[in-house]
Amino acid sequence: MDLILWRHAEAYDLVDGQDDLQRVLTPRGQKQAARMGAWLRKHLPDNLRVLASPAMRTEQTVRALERKYKLRAELLPDGSPHELLELARWPDAKGAVLVVGHQPMLGQVAAQLLGIQTGECSIRKGAVWWLHQRQKLEQTETVLVTVQSPELL
Repeated sequence: MDLILWRHAEAYDLVDGQDDLQRVLTPRGQKQAARMGAWLRKHLPDNLRVLASPAMRTEQTVRALERKYKLRAELLPDGSPHELLELARWPDAKGAVLVVGHQPMLGQVAAQLLGIQTGECSIRKGAVWWLHQRQKLEQTETVLVTVQSPELL
């Protein structure tokens, strides 16, 4: 199974009285999402499930992929790594799942799956972490396939 974690692109900072879920992407964030969306379209398998947080900045990011997606409340900023993994059906699902979400949850999932003791990886805005689970001899292991940042594409 492949689990692809995509952090939403750069959004405007929260201002007093604003609902955090209504924050939108900055012009830079729109470019980040477009660049990463183009890269992902070239590399993603056809049988992919795409799940995204219903926050505005996350939905704007996933739209750049130009594929069907489902919005899931479990992926909102207050969600947990356990909820994300359960929603993705890790590690038992077949194929690949792309999850578009938020820090710190995405970084916590990456750290947990990679056995990083600090408890959280820092995932840059707009970046993708692609994880693959494989069976090697009698052991299951998670491999970090790639990390892509929109600034480097």
